[in-house]
Amino acid sequence: MKKLINDVDDVITDALKGIEAADSNVRVDHENRVIYRAEPKDKGKVALISGGGSGHEPLHGGFVGLGMLDAACAGQMFTSPTPDQMLAATTTVDGGAGVLHIVKNYTGDVMNFEMAAEMAADEGVKVDTVVIADDVAVQDSLYTAGRRGVGLTVLLEKIVGAAAEEGRDLEGVVAVANKVNENGRSMGMALTSCTVPAAGKPTFDLPEDEMEMGIGIHGEPGRHREKVTSAKDIARQLVEPILADHDFTGAPCIVMVNGMGGTPLIELYLMYGEVKALLDEAGVEVARNLVGNYITSLDMAGASVTILKADDDILGLWDAPVKTAGLRWGL
Repeated sequence: MKKLINDVDDVITDALKGIEAADSNVRVDHENRVIYRAEPKDKGKVALISGGGSGHEPLHGGFVGLGMLDAACAGQMFTSPTPDQMLAATTTVDGGAGVLHIVKNYTGDVMNFEMAAEMAADEGVKVDTVVIADDVAVQDSLYTAGRRGVGLTVLLEKIVGAAAEEGRDLEGVVAVANKVNENGRSMGMALTSCTVPAAGKPTFDLPEDEMEMGIGIHGEPGRHREKVTSAKDIARQLVEPILADHDFTGAPCIVMVNGMGGTPLIELYLMYGEVKALLDEAGVEVARNLVGNYITSLDMAGASVTILKADDDILGLWDAPVKTAGLRWGL
């Protein structure tokens, strides 16, 4: 294992110090491992928090800032944050209008966020929750009941963040979150495993000439393994199950081709070209796109595709100004 670390036990602690040193727009509560906006949102606006296991950067800490999250909780590597972390974040960011928890559908995340919401309610904070479950690859997995929450998380945090920023109430923000959740789907694949520093070796064995289709963001098994094939065929195997699961015609769509951490950008743009051609052929209108590493799995080589069926409101929220380490435009 070759990694730019000091000690395997200090990776997250040291990374949080680096994040705080690099980004003047955030501050870090190192005791609770929570990243906050340096300048809190105005009182009277809905606050958004998310979080999850570390190792998926820039998700979630890279999306804290204007137009997106108010706070992000960093769990241990690929492990849910604790309810105490989430409670600290929830009570800190509450500005009187309530807090929305954005949760990926993994059992630990769902359970711990639920406990934190109950504890926050006992302290007088109004909390609502959206659980993202967009992965069409498998119905259940090692860590979930139902579909996994993956790439749509990025799009939802941006869109819902804009709704909260413009002053919509908690009910209105939740309505936007539910609309995004209902109309977005994703699927990913891996060319290699990832290596968790504490393990010191690849999470799973994947021969040089094979790939895993439908992989999860923690290295969970997908639909099947097969020999490595062309980008054109990989794009087809990702896009077709998504289009089979939801009707994306008749409205503008937002499309993300996301890297899993170890795939160069030139390959991701190549993949986007193949995805766009397939969507054009299927009569799907691509109104906006995002290409790059946004929800990763450490050093895994691979990619995922996310498609969101939008409307004028969602497109307007997508285009609204955002200023975070991971996304920035409109300013």
